Amino acid sequence: MPFAAGLSEHPVPTQATGEAIGQVLDELGPDAPPPDLVVLFVTATHLGALEDIAAAVRATLNPRTLLGCAAESVIGGGREVEQRPAVALWAGHTGPVTPFHARVVPSPDGNALVGWPEVETAGAVLVLADPFTFPAGDVLRTLTEERPELSVVGGLASAAMAPGGNRLLCDDKIVADGAVGAVLGPGVDVVAVVSQGCRPVGDPFVITKAEGNVVYELGGRPAMERLQEVAQRLDDGDRRLLSQGVHFGRVIDESKTTFGAGDFLIRNVLGGDPNNGAIAVGDLVEVGSTAQFQVRDAASADEELQRMLHGRAAAGALLFTCNGRGTRLFGRPDHDAEIVADHVERRAVAGMFCAGELGPVGRKNFLHGFTASVVLFGGAQA
Repeated sequence: MPFAAGLSEHPVPTQATGEAIGQVLDELGPDAPPPDLVVLFVTATHLGALEDIAAAVRATLNPRTLLGCAAESVIGGGREVEQRPAVALWAGHTGPVTPFHARVVPSPDGNALVGWPEVETAGAVLVLADPFTFPAGDVLRTLTEERPELSVVGGLASAAMAPGGNRLLCDDKIVADGAVGAVLGPGVDVVAVVSQGCRPVGDPFVITKAEGNVVYELGGRPAMERLQEVAQRLDDGDRRLLSQGVHFGRVIDESKTTFGAGDFLIRNVLGGDPNNGAIAVGDLVEVGSTAQFQVRDAASADEELQRMLHGRAAAGALLFTCNGRGTRLFGRPDHDAEIVADHVERRAVAGMFCAGELGPVGRKNFLHGFTASVVLFGGAQA
């Protein structure tokens, strides 16, 4: 098989590593050449053994490129192991990939990004980043301006709550800062699917007055007034969801005449000012763009992920899901992993729970939250 995944929940790192490697070897087959790309995910319990785990993977699988990181929870096959010891391993014959370690360092002209690769002929870029030391959102905005057709996919490490606690792996190097990743060559058959898990409510409005991340007017009236109107017209169930967290969706493709789930970049509403009727959202906004308030619940998240993967069949997949999903959102484990694995041959899926997810929406790359970002290899429409 060209792709394989392994997962072990054994609490002893050496045992867990051996089990995960064995599962991958069984799937790849005894005569398979070394995989082009191997990605390793370990939970925080195994963080101290990451160097030994990575050495065992390199010695046994001999991958051309090895990436990895530590996470709060990891994914293997159709399983999600949340906040317990686990090692997840993914291997694939992807075609040529180029590894890198990128960092932000001080320079005379301000902070500078070093180590980010040239991607003139890339098909996509896979990124695993530390949320405390790598400004993923800023990097993605710059890259979208320079290379709008390029997909950037991946996630932010989630094993630590403070700077210096995460670990990233790039071949034989383990680092605590920046981002590691791989440039996937143009011949690599890869498709990115991003499910933000929200549902629009009320009507869409044109942003008629805004500055920075503050929206003053929607459709010529104060933004808070529009929000109150939307809330009053909802049924009790949606009004309750809105009270638990208001989300703001900005339309990505303004050429469309109607908008539904999947057409918006979702951001949280951070607060409101009753004195001027403005609301603050978690992103920069532009006057003249279209926006709509959103609600998020388990049913909406399930429906959107199912819809976005409908009709797809892949040979392998990497899954980067928010650490606010899983049992926290769905009330049971394995939700996202099961759905993705159902679309992948022999359930060759691995991934992690992230402190932020990277992926394209409307052909632009963004840093997301509460999202499932799926990288499908051989992911053609069925």
